Amino acid sequence: MVALKYLYFMLAILQALNESYSYKPVIIIHGILEGASGLEELKSYIDKAHPGTKVHAIDMFDYYNSFEPMWNQVEAIRNVTHSIMKSAINGVHMIGYSQGGLIARGLIQTTDDHNVDNFIALSSPLNGQYGDTYVFNWLFPHMIKEEMYKLFYTKYGQSWSIGNYWKDPHEITRYEEYSDFLAQLNKEVKAENSKFKTSWKNNFTRLKKLVLIGGPDDEVITPWQSAQFGFYNGHELVEPMKNLKVYQDDSFGLLTLDKSESIQTCTFPGVRHLRWPKTPTVFEKCIEPFLT
Repeated sequence: MVALKYLYFMLAILQALNESYSYKPVIIIHGILEGASGLEELKSYIDKAHPGTKVHAIDMFDYYNSFEPMWNQVEAIRNVTHSIMKSAINGVHMIGYSQGGLIARGLIQTTDDHNVDNFIALSSPLNGQYGDTYVFNWLFPHMIKEEMYKLFYTKYGQSWSIGNYWKDPHEITRYEEYSDFLAQLNKEVKAENSKFKTSWKNNFTRLKKLVLIGGPDDEVITPWQSAQFGFYNGHELVEPMKNLKVYQDDSFGLLTLDKSESIQTCTFPGVRHLRWPKTPTVFEKCIEPFLT
């Protein structure tokens, strides 16, 4: 009888432990001119919805340091996320907000042993940025978007994170020549200058879900459809993801993921850029369902 009670007791403990740690750890990467502290509300939403979830908001490259070149950020953050992934035998989920979504994408594509199940990109310039925003107006008050290529498509310009994903639809040849991050991830550079490896596509297509969140009232990501891999054509008309060459050629795995029904888009009007990680309905509809 005592042994049976002990067995029930141990089973209850094991069940409690299992319920507490049944959710996969979540890694969150913040955006430009922000820090991990700006993700506290998002962390609280996760904790309330899925108690016991281990949430890792990466506290690196905050504020002015977020202008560091994108590859520098990817490599440094990889050193931190690698140990988190290794300790999560059932995998992790990753959320990248704004510029952080593009960093997360770089991590996933270039990490051969990643175990990211679901990647949630929260209003991120996944297919580039081309527009005047508060960041650009503050940094370069005397330049307009039509002139930015003169700075960003230079060796110096590529030392800025923004320059690494600046995509001028009227200067695509220069973009393909100079972009040292986005064009490399997209496989949009000439073969002799490409860093792209077959493993990058394999790594990306191992995702179980790719969740693309954005909206027309964002006012920072330009065009906002870049958050869902759309972008401008040469006439500054937005082409959706499926119309673009990188999708049709399956350059880095978008078509493969789409065919396996692994891509989920979530469009929210009325949300300004700084409010994405702080809007409960965005979390409830577009994030929480993919964190199980």
